[in-house]
Formats: sequence, C-alpha cells, structure tokens
Amino acid sequence: MRRFELVLPGSLDECVKALAQAPADSKLLAGGTDLLPQLKNGLLKPACVIDLSGIPRLRSIEAGNGQGLRVGSAVTARTLELDRAVRANYLSLAESGALVGSVQVRNLATLGGNICNAAPSADMAPPLLALDAEAVITGPKGERRVPIAAFFTGVRRTVLAPDELLVELAIPNPGSHSGGSYLRHTPRRELDIAVVGVASQLTLANGRCAKARIALAAVAPVPVRATAAEQALEGQAVTPDLIKRAADLAVEAARPISDQRGSADFRRHLVRVLTRRTLTTALARAGA
Repeated sequence: MRRFELVLPGSLDECVKALAQAPADSKLLAGGTDLLPQLKNGLLKPACVIDLSGIPRLRSIEAGNGQGLRVGSAVTARTLELDRAVRANYLSLAESGALVGSVQVRNLATLGGNICNAAPSADMAPPLLALDAEAVITGPKGERRVPIAAFFTGVRRTVLAPDELLVELAIPNPGSHSGGSYLRHTPRRELDIAVVGVASQLTLANGRCAKARIALAAVAPVPVRATAAEQALEGQAVTPDLIKRAADLAVEAARPISDQRGSADFRRHLVRVLTRRTLTTALARAGA
C-alpha cells in the first residue's frame, strides 16, 4: 500500500477545514470496507486520508417527536439492522442494512460509505429513495440538503464536491398505516452484490393507497424510482391484481444491462417478481 498522510479530525468543523486544505485526490475513511481494498490493490493512491471515526455527530441516530429520523453517515450497517427506532418505522432500511456482507463487514460498513460509493447495486439506496430521504451535506460554503433521488449522478458519481462530505440522511416520518420492504436477488445467499434490488413503501388512508414509492437498484446507472407504477397505485384500493399491474409498470423504469451476473431480460423478470413481493409485504405492514 502506498504511503499517505492520515488526518484524524475530532469535530465536523475540523473535518471541513481538513478537506479544504487537503489535496484534490484525498479520501474520507469511515468503515473502510470499500476504500481499504482499493488502496491495497493500488486502484486508489490518495496523498491524504481523513478518518471520520472521531466525529460523534456522524455516528448518531436521532428519532422522535414526529420529526422523522436522522442517521449519521458513519452509522454502521449492523447498527441500522438492529436499532429499535429504525426497525419500528423504517424497516426496509433495517432490512437493507442486514444484507450488507457478513456480520463482520456490517460492523464496519457505514450508511454513508454505501451511499457515497454510488454503486448501482448499493443496497441501502432503494429504501432511502422509497422513504423520500434527504442527504445533508456540508463544506466550506455551509450546509445544504439534496433529495437522495438527485444525489447520484452516475456510476460511482455523486453531487458531492471534493471539499464536501455527507453528514447524515434525514428521513421523514412515514406516518401511521405505512409499511415498507426491501428485497434483492443475488447469485449467492450472502456476501454478494445485488443483481436487482427493490424497495417499496405504501401509506394507506381510508382503505386506499395515499402514497406509493417503488425504488430499483442495479437496473440503471443510478437507483431509480418506478414513478408510473407508483401513480397506478395511488388513490386506489390495493388488490393483488393492482399489485401485479404495478409490478409490470415497474419494469418500464428499468434500463438494465447484461453482464456476468445476469442478462437484461433476467433483470427485468426480477424487477417484476421483487416489486410484487415487496408491495405485498409493504401492504401487510401498512395494514398492521
């Protein structure tokens, strides 16, 4: 591994200053499950690495008072998997955290790392899209918020400037009678990346769907919403036939490629199957 300068800021302000003074190729280190293998294999050769482990705000989860959920970017996948506040109202996010690697990996891998790495197959991106999350970003010019749907700009590319960092994800309270689900398909049961991932979130009112969100991963350069499928559900009583129709419409939002893990046609099939399953589960959870 090539030598680099290691910076250990103790606060968010110190981190912003370090980023502003660091070379353009500097990297942020949270859990390191993506960064360290790339450093060891020589794929990245930064002159400076800034370790985020000493910044308390990035590791916090705040929930309550009907204000939604605030999840620090350095919160681990394992914490999301087990946290009671997350599991109570944001179960699809907990489910996505539970699918990241092994337990050992989840104890290190972070929400921010999974999002900022911006892989099309990122497991935690679809639930965040389905929950209408916002990315809270800070830098020398201050703090700004970006809807998570606009955060990704391409394969492994985001709206983050070189001197900015993701502070947290702000997730609105889905409210009562709302339920979500995340499922993915992988060639192996564990320690693999998604061929397709789907998150669905339904909110019911007076026996009808008041709000629907369906988000897809690994079928386009960035995570995408199936808006036509969502519109077909909203305002309607959600029946098995309507779920089947929404699943068919979700396929239209997918722009998959063929690679060694699956053909484009196989991915379209998976979108249909996983959308139907996640909508069915979300409906049951919303009703409960």
